[in-house]
Amino acid sequence: MSALLAITMGDACGIGPEIIAKLCRERAAGACVVLGDVAVMRRAAVATGGGLAVAVLEHAADARAVPPRCIPVLPVPGVPADLVGATLGAIDARAGAAAARCIEHAVALVQAGEVAGIVTAPIHKEALAAAGIGFPGHTEMLQALAARDGAVPPVRMMLANDELRTVLVTIHLSLRRAIDAIDTAAVLETIRIAHAAAARWGQVRPRIAVAGLNPHAGEGGLFGDEEIRFIAPAVAAARAEGIDAFGPFAPDTVFMRARNAPGHPGEFDIVVAMTHDHGLIPVKYLGVEQGVNVTLGLPFVRTSPDHGTAFDIAGSGRADASSLAAAVRMARRLISGASAP
Repeated sequence: MSALLAITMGDACGIGPEIIAKLCRERAAGACVVLGDVAVMRRAAVATGGGLAVAVLEHAADARAVPPRCIPVLPVPGVPADLVGATLGAIDARAGAAAARCIEHAVALVQAGEVAGIVTAPIHKEALAAAGIGFPGHTEMLQALAARDGAVPPVRMMLANDELRTVLVTIHLSLRRAIDAIDTAAVLETIRIAHAAAARWGQVRPRIAVAGLNPHAGEGGLFGDEEIRFIAPAVAAARAEGIDAFGPFAPDTVFMRARNAPGHPGEFDIVVAMTHDHGLIPVKYLGVEQGVNVTLGLPFVRTSPDHGTAFDIAGSGRADASSLAAAVRMARRLISGASAP
């Protein structure tokens, strides 16, 4: 019996409900329960071609009895009653509030052992802010919800596909603030988290490349000294702990070296990047349809598509569910302890 996953609806004004509907239509979701609003999911079923029923559940476990070509929806308490009235393709505080309630409910279910992992559909950060939600994104919110006895787990974002895995030292910060947040402790903690995560998916000694921050990794301090002051000492400390960490390498070439493609075995298994765009652009350039966002360091499995809410096509039924399907597959592999891509 496959693990039961909770799939959060995401922003109701974006493509999240539609890609979930497509996943259920194509029977690619497996055992899952969709956390969200029944009316919104019925609208998504119509937008993606109709002929797809919505089964309203009382308990997460009821999802296993739902027949094919159904969306198994567990209504989430606290979702605004008029959510389906929010305009598709627009920022709406109701959608932000609903997305947050779905995430909270998913964490409660996984902590109670009712589901084995969480897959989150895209949310919109401005909608979260409009709803008064004090988190800039999924990663920070999940980290706070996973806290126990006042202890907040250190987490990192990994974006992965079949060819490349990147783990970030800093995430949702302005570039100026991100640079200020880089120090030896932050880089070393990221290397440790990446190393521990790889062990959990069956890769005991991953080769971890650490990218520099500055052009040419600082060129010996000519173009910036963060590599000398912070990054190289973190790599040295990680190696002293028995971790196969290397670098810092020039960020404009390390991703090519790490890419594992036909005829080009990668030199490294994971790249640690200092900032959001340094690390995510190479993975997304290879194709968002197979990219998966994984939160490392949580006490449960959480994955997500590597794209956003796509407001420009919301409601059209044209959204591609490939990345969500990849996120579901990745969640199941991580739960089972099988190798990640």
